[in-house]
Amino acid sequence: MSGGADDGQQRVLDGVRVLDLTQYFSGPLATLFLAGLGAEVIRIDPPAGDHASGTPLFAGPKGVSIERQTDDDLGAVFLKRCRAKKAITLNLKSDEGQALFYQLAEHADVVVDNFSVGVTERLGVDYETLSKKHPQIICCAITGYGSTGPEAGKRSFDVMAQAMSGLMSLTGEPGGKPMKAGSALADAISSSFALSGVLAALFQRTRTGRGQFVDISMVDCLFSLLYDDPHEAFGDLDWPLQQGNRIPRFSPFNTYEAKDGTIVIGVTTNENWAKLARIIGRDELAEDSDYADMSWRVRHNDKVDELVENWSKGITAADALSALEAANVPASAVQDIHTIKEWPHMHAREMIVPLMHPALGALPGLAAAGFPIKLSAAETGYDGAAVTSGHHNSEVYRELLGLTEAEIEQLEKDGIL
Repeated sequence: MSGGADDGQQRVLDGVRVLDLTQYFSGPLATLFLAGLGAEVIRIDPPAGDHASGTPLFAGPKGVSIERQTDDDLGAVFLKRCRAKKAITLNLKSDEGQALFYQLAEHADVVVDNFSVGVTERLGVDYETLSKKHPQIICCAITGYGSTGPEAGKRSFDVMAQAMSGLMSLTGEPGGKPMKAGSALADAISSSFALSGVLAALFQRTRTGRGQFVDISMVDCLFSLLYDDPHEAFGDLDWPLQQGNRIPRFSPFNTYEAKDGTIVIGVTTNENWAKLARIIGRDELAEDSDYADMSWRVRHNDKVDELVENWSKGITAADALSALEAANVPASAVQDIHTIKEWPHMHAREMIVPLMHPALGALPGLAAAGFPIKLSAAETGYDGAAVTSGHHNSEVYRELLGLTEAEIEQLEKDGIL
């Protein structure tokens, strides 16, 4: 747990209950973020269980593997995405399961799903249906293209959203084939927008007393971020859409090879160019009327990059960064996913935390990300390992709906739970 709150201080979303109908990545990450702010998130899986728990890579007592090695093996992504959540099972395709969901919704503030458009309507758990019974309910749906528009009914995974938003056309080296980002960026970004949308709806409900529908499109979310740059004008300048690691509006702004690794340098002002010119031993270029002008450097990006890399290739990354940081020129190393796990800064920020298994505890060699929002007056963070489907059936159905153990057992036998 992290944050600046005193022990025992209320968390931001204490008392907010979320019914989580999500699967795969975008939805589970959104509800994980809500849990990080203190919401009680109840994961609702079908009786067959959570899809991600049975998906490789598996983690268990024998380590990480592509195939399940033991009965205790669970999907690593499941263990990461389903932390800090309660877990129940419910067959929403049955009339009795639907009726139980309506009762659960009476005790809930938020419902989150990332089904394809039309699925919640077929199941009878869409916002229009639920809001008639429970006007206070907030429903958030994360889909590839949103709930409206000519593409609304199409299924989409992360890579389709990256492709249709235009991101893949911008990613990669000039002249190369379109490339997706190295991680599921559309899923991750849409989950962050979903968090914002739910928080906004919760805030407005304090004014109106009513819930609303939060409509999140993965394509919308990506497009809204990448279209800040005037990419649509690149063709007029004979610039390729794919720029590699370069930001073409600045110069130099790219990755550069050192003797023992790769560094990033970002010069966004002429003042920083003058500093960099002196660092690389080209003092005369600090005052040169051409090089001292950002527009000229942008037009001659290749030439400028060559000058910088001729310097960086002759020294170690550490020496290059030491010189750049001493002059306050923005620069960094390029870390890989393994070195980040050992980075003291991330540990100080509580961003590297053990990956916990519900039966085995901390899993050697694996880690999870901590909660990225730090609040000075409230506790934040993820409390508890992921649990298997139905782990909280007895607790939730007894406490919220007043069912007896015998009734719960019968519902499980009947395939309702």
